Amino acid sequence: MKEEIIEENFSVDNKSFTNKMRENPWILSSIVLGVVVLLFVFGNFGGGVTGNVISSDDAGKKLLSYYAQGGANGLELDSVTEANGLYQVNFKYQGAIVPIYMTKDGSMAGSMTALVAKDDSATTDNSASKEIVKSDKPIVELYVFTYCPYGTQSEKGIIPVVKLLGDKIDFKIRQIGAMHGEYEKIEAERQLCIEKNYPTKLLDYDLDFALSSEIGACRGDATCVNPLIDKLYSKLGIDKTKIESCMKSDGEKLYSAEEDNSRTKGVGGSPTLLINGQNVQSGRDSASYLSTICSAFTEGNVPEVCSQTLSSTAPSPGFGSGSSSSSSAANCVV
Repeated sequence: MKEEIIEENFSVDNKSFTNKMRENPWILSSIVLGVVVLLFVFGNFGGGVTGNVISSDDAGKKLLSYYAQGGANGLELDSVTEANGLYQVNFKYQGAIVPIYMTKDGSMAGSMTALVAKDDSATTDNSASKEIVKSDKPIVELYVFTYCPYGTQSEKGIIPVVKLLGDKIDFKIRQIGAMHGEYEKIEAERQLCIEKNYPTKLLDYDLDFALSSEIGACRGDATCVNPLIDKLYSKLGIDKTKIESCMKSDGEKLYSAEEDNSRTKGVGGSPTLLINGQNVQSGRDSASYLSTICSAFTEGNVPEVCSQTLSSTAPSPGFGSGSSSSSSAANCVV
């Protein structure tokens, strides 16, 4: 199976991306390096996805050298691990860990990609200076791409909080679109149809989906993914026939409505958290999400459960049940 960089895989040139930045200036406020990092025109590392695996040490050195030649100063190689069939090369930058993914033969499988890695210290300052809009029953929306590793990371962190708060908040996972391929659109339609037909089971499905390292390893391949989805259906009591019928009849309409909503709200990054219509920064561990959401209640309406202690360890990016010590707040960005 062809291995692809996780964050993004779509064709774009420098000029069009610059125009996108100009049209969406909010992107600039969240970038670690002061610019959007444009990664890898196809072939920059030489060859395609050849199957000739290089060592993790060589992968890290190669990627660091590439950035250095491109003028990205101040990066320091921290470590290299394996994630979903790729190398995760972790760079240190201004006290934060920035993870970048590359194929195991040292080449990229896409034409060009863009990764935004936010500076946590900046977002903390912004959050402190900008008070969250409050309401008696906060409206909380989490915008994601279904296969974005940082989207699944955020889902793993926030869903336990949403379950704890229950009907004290109005919560919804919103679909941005599909940036990784057709399989991401299919999964978005599937989740929208589960929400339509089994609204009380969507969070359980989304959490199980994000926690499944097996689904992540499939990398969207239908012959690999579908049997695993069937197991989730069976576990959660979801009628496969009903969901597939919905996807055929209503999937495109539901998906298009979500795309339109994201464009209207100016959302292009996964994850994006909106509370009462306001773009809000939060850590991706459950404790941080609980604190952030609870700060959006009006005085006298803060639920007692807001005093509960939840995990302050961030889930790992991507699929699976691991944890992360990284302070990075990277996003998948359109």
